[in-house]
Amino acid sequence: MFAEIALIAYLTDRIFGEFRFIRHPVVLMGNFITAFEKRFYRDSILCGFWLVFWLLACVFALVYPISLIDNPWVLGIIASTGIAGKMLYTSVNNVLSDPSSIRYLVSRDTENLSESEINKAAIETYAENLSDGVIAPLFYLLVFGLAGLFLYKAVNTLDSMVGYRNEKYEKFGKVSARLDDVLNYLPSRITAIFILILFGNLNALKKTWHYGAMHESPNAGYPISAMAVSLGVSLGGPTSYFGRVKNKPCFGEGKGEISAEDVRGALALQWKLDTLVILLLGAGALA
Repeated sequence: MFAEIALIAYLTDRIFGEFRFIRHPVVLMGNFITAFEKRFYRDSILCGFWLVFWLLACVFALVYPISLIDNPWVLGIIASTGIAGKMLYTSVNNVLSDPSSIRYLVSRDTENLSESEINKAAIETYAENLSDGVIAPLFYLLVFGLAGLFLYKAVNTLDSMVGYRNEKYEKFGKVSARLDDVLNYLPSRITAIFILILFGNLNALKKTWHYGAMHESPNAGYPISAMAVSLGVSLGGPTSYFGRVKNKPCFGEGKGEISAEDVRGALALQWKLDTLVILLLGAGALA
């Protein structure tokens, strides 16, 4: 049944995208995190643990009763709000016509980025968020059902809001960041393999794993590296965050000047990914 729900969810997201007439679940999760932080923030790992505990407890308490509904169409439509495939594609594609929109997609400093750096950021965020926004939610929906999907989204939202290694969040966000690392371990690598397969570049698996392991994140480097070696470009490199340059390693051995055509090449993956995911989920639903 989970495969049928996942198929309905994926198709609903690809056709309709975000439902503008409702409060998005991630927004509600973000509101909870903000309210907790304002009221209870302490520079401690224990305080951060309680943030994670109470958010996950609330999400489970709300979602589990809904997951008992015996209607795959209802569950699939609800589950589609946890998948961000159409929004991701549209957002990255918009960068081609409005380069300034990159500031909404990445956490790096964007004020002084060159055209090549903007294109590089667009490809990196597309590759990384194929895992976080599409493959990982589908993975946890297939394995654990609706509750698994939204518990994953809660952890991912926690990481995006407090999982930073800076003075304020180093301790408070540690549990969030580590749990996100654990949950994304398999999906990030599945995403990398999908990218290589869909580009007909599976022979670059060893190279992808080599570069992926160089990333500071235990997960983000794999889909980024798979995209880099498949497009023949070099991603990563020195990047400014919050006014400080971080000397990230380079992923891939290709050209360093990234063009709009390279972004289009990355986005061309989407219809192939749609076909693969729909076929796999359809086969699972029939089985």
